[in-house]
Amino acid sequence: MEMGCFFSPSLFFSFLHLLLLIQFTSAINAPSVHNLQTLSFDQGYTQIFGDSNLMLVRDGKTVHLSLDERSGAGFASEDLYLHGFFSASIKLPADYAAGVVVAFYLSNGDMYKKTHDELDFEFLGNVRGREWRLQTNVYGNGSTRAGREERYDFWFDPTDDFHQYSILWTHDKIVFYIDNTPIREIKNSKKMGAAFPSKPMSLYATIWDGSTWATLGGRYKVNYKYAPFVAEFSDLVLEGCPVDPLDPFVTTCEERFEASVLGLGELSKEQVSAMDSVRANHMSYSYCHDRKRYAVPLAECEVGMGRLFGDDGSRFGERKRKRGKRSRIGADKDTAI
Repeated sequence: MEMGCFFSPSLFFSFLHLLLLIQFTSAINAPSVHNLQTLSFDQGYTQIFGDSNLMLVRDGKTVHLSLDERSGAGFASEDLYLHGFFSASIKLPADYAAGVVVAFYLSNGDMYKKTHDELDFEFLGNVRGREWRLQTNVYGNGSTRAGREERYDFWFDPTDDFHQYSILWTHDKIVFYIDNTPIREIKNSKKMGAAFPSKPMSLYATIWDGSTWATLGGRYKVNYKYAPFVAEFSDLVLEGCPVDPLDPFVTTCEERFEASVLGLGELSKEQVSAMDSVRANHMSYSYCHDRKRYAVPLAECEVGMGRLFGDDGSRFGERKRKRGKRSRIGADKDTAI
C-alpha cells in the first residue's frame, strides 16, 4: 500500500527552532572548557557532606554525587572568589527522580547569615515520563524575600549526556550559560541596587532531597526505591579572583582577570539572538510576570513577553500541559507515591 505524504507544521517549526539554536550556539564566542583550564577535584575542591556518597573517578576529574536514604552529598571550592567564571559539565540522574534536587551555585551564606549573596543553577527532578526542570535564581545582600527565580524546559535530555553549565559573574553583570549559550543576563544597575551580588562567594555542587517543594510543589516526593540517584560532574572550572577570608574585599587579580577571561564586553548580536530564542521558547516561569507574588514588578523587570504568561508567572500553555501530563502520571502505578 502506498503511504501518503504527511506534513506537521508544529514538528516543522520545532525542527526549524532547533536548527536556529544550533546555528546561534556555534557562532557564540563565550568562555568554555575548551579554552580554560579544567581542574581535578583535589586541585580546588573539598567535600562538605555525604561521606561515601561522593566518589571520584577518572583520577579525580569526574565527581559522582549520590542521594540515598542515608544522605545526599556535596562539595565546595576551597577558596572564596570575588567575581569569576565557574563551570561544570553535568549529567543528571535518569528515570524516576521526583523530589531530587541537584544544585550548582555560588553562595556566601556561611559567612553572611543575614546578608548573603547567591547565584543558582537548580535542577529539579520529576516523575517518569516528565522532564527535569532548570531553575536559576539570584539573591543579593540577603534579599531572599524577593526571589528572582526563572524556570526553563530543556531542549535536550540532560540525563543522556554531559552538558556544560556556567556562571559568569563580574562587577557589571551576571550571565548564566548552557553549552556556551547564554540563557539569562542580569546587569548591575541602580534598579538592582544592593540586590546585585557583590560579596565574595564559594562555589558549591550538591544533591539533596527536596521532596517538600521540588516537584509540583511537593506533590511528588523522592521514592528511594529508585535510589541511588547519581549526578555526575566533570570539566570543573574555577577561573576567578580568590580572596583571603580574613580580608575578603582585597584582591590583586581583578584587573588581570577581567582582561584575560571576562573582557568580553556586551553580549554579541549572536549571543543576544541565541538567548532570546531560548527564553522565548523554553522559559516556563519568570518572577517578573508573577503578579501573585509581586503586584508591582521588581524594578529591574522588563515585561515585554508579558502576553505569554499568566498572573502566576507561568507560561500560558505550561499549565495546560501540566494538567494533561498529570492525568497520564496518575494512571501509572509505578509513579504513584
